Amino acid sequence: MAQKGKKSRIVVVFLIFVIYFLIAARPVPRETILAPKWISSLESGFQEEGSVEKGSFSGQLLPFTLGSRFGYVDESGKFAINRIRRNDIYLSRNMFTEYTAEGANIEIKNVFEETIINIENANGYPVLLDDRVFILGSEQNTLSEIGKGGNVLWTYEFGAPLTCIDVAAGLVLTGSIDGAIEILNSSGERLYYFEPGGSRYAVILGCALSSNGSRIGVISGVDQQRFLLLERYGSSDGEYMVVYNEFIGTGFRRPVRISFIDEDRRLVFERAGGIGCYRIRARRAIFIPLDGEIAAIDDSGGNGVFFLVTSSSPQRKDLVGIRFPKDGVFSPSKTASAPDAIFLKASFKSDDVYFGRTGSMLVAGGGAVLLSFNLEEK
Repeated sequence: MAQKGKKSRIVVVFLIFVIYFLIAARPVPRETILAPKWISSLESGFQEEGSVEKGSFSGQLLPFTLGSRFGYVDESGKFAINRIRRNDIYLSRNMFTEYTAEGANIEIKNVFEETIINIENANGYPVLLDDRVFILGSEQNTLSEIGKGGNVLWTYEFGAPLTCIDVAAGLVLTGSIDGAIEILNSSGERLYYFEPGGSRYAVILGCALSSNGSRIGVISGVDQQRFLLLERYGSSDGEYMVVYNEFIGTGFRRPVRISFIDEDRRLVFERAGGIGCYRIRARRAIFIPLDGEIAAIDDSGGNGVFFLVTSSSPQRKDLVGIRFPKDGVFSPSKTASAPDAIFLKASFKSDDVYFGRTGSMLVAGGGAVLLSFNLEEK
């Protein structure tokens, strides 16, 4: 027990020293700095279940999971929830649920731990996206939307188990193990169906929907793996066409991160050896090499600055900052690889890692500590 405590203190001290002082004090290109804001200990702020007190919280609450703890923290470092998880958990910005493998009954709670939806005999697993509640069937080939009263609004059956889901603009985008993507409307009716193909093994490993539903990003296939961007055309919501297609190597045999960022100006996605970034206006993708695999990612990318955390080993983590130029061109301008895009890299040691962002505030976590920074122009 003493050894564990000592190890935890070492992690905390190391994180504070490396991230708080080295990163926060370092100016980065274009007069942008990471200004230190607060440090919060998950151990000192621990709460028992049901002990949340409604009060004034500063700005948007940020959901977090770190090690055995989960909860919500506000922009001042105050916890709305901070406690140990005992089962599987699914968190979104405004609600969360703890559930067991059997999933017989599921309670959806808000950030103050008040039950807002009770689902009886769910027979599946919860998915909370865009303030909507879904149940993924136990065989992972059915999807049901749940209403505020806990009732099933609609159920759609797929031809194969799902591998990814995204939701935006009232639409539901899915990818499946048989290599198909589908779009459903708010009533659970299929609007669009497409099989990218072109690979030895057909499977959809990642999918993303832009905030207005007009664009779709897809990572599909194994050997070779492909990145595709589709855009809506015509007057129908269910008409999309491929506007960009790139083979990105043998690829991963696991779910792949892909996300629209920077107010849908860019689409970032995992690829072997680094991360890809596609700029919508320029119709151009670049490759940014990274060490290790991506452990956490910034889903905002606001102000042309994007952050992620990579993992080189179970203990070694790197916080990486990437700056996108305003003209969309990196130097040298004629290469598809852009290592000079990285303006910040700092290493720390931790088994677990967390990264979140809301607006100009960044929160990084390791061990039992959350640290906050403000992204500022100076």
